[in-house]
Amino acid sequence: MHAVTLEAPPQASALTFASVAESCLDDVYGYLLYLTKNRSVAEDLTGETFEAALRKWRRFDPRRGTPRAWLIAIARSTALDWFRADGRRRKREERVGAAEAHHAAHEAFEGFSPALEAGLRELTAGEREVVALRVVLDLDGEETARLLDISPTAVSTRLHRALAKLEERMRHDDVA
Repeated sequence: MHAVTLEAPPQASALTFASVAESCLDDVYGYLLYLTKNRSVAEDLTGETFEAALRKWRRFDPRRGTPRAWLIAIARSTALDWFRADGRRRKREERVGAAEAHHAAHEAFEGFSPALEAGLRELTAGEREVVALRVVLDLDGEETARLLDISPTAVSTRLHRALAKLEERMRHDDVA
């Protein structure tokens, strides 16, 4: 019986995880970017894909397919898991956001201008949370990322989008 090791059979070129990862990195990232349409998510999922692939490397059998196809299959599984978790997170945010928004709106926005209050209400729950942690509580990006269990890049992206929405709302109210 033939045991699968980190090295390929003598007749094939040296097949190491490092060489496979290096040669397939752009393809895996491109595939995940196409699926998610979000660079930071694609970057995070690419890292998760290669982490999972490294753990499973000893079970890779080149007779069953190419390393590239094997990595893309892992990437697809990783992306599907992310989409399912993201869907659950969005539903939770919607449920919690709708129930709490009505009760907490007056307390949370006390002392804010009507325009700022309206702008904050238009943000998603995730955007409001990032604004609260980064701006109101003055946490740094790393701390915020750990609290929200997302990447620092995702924190920056959410904060940037939230502040851009608020700025647009304030500009719109100044004109009106």
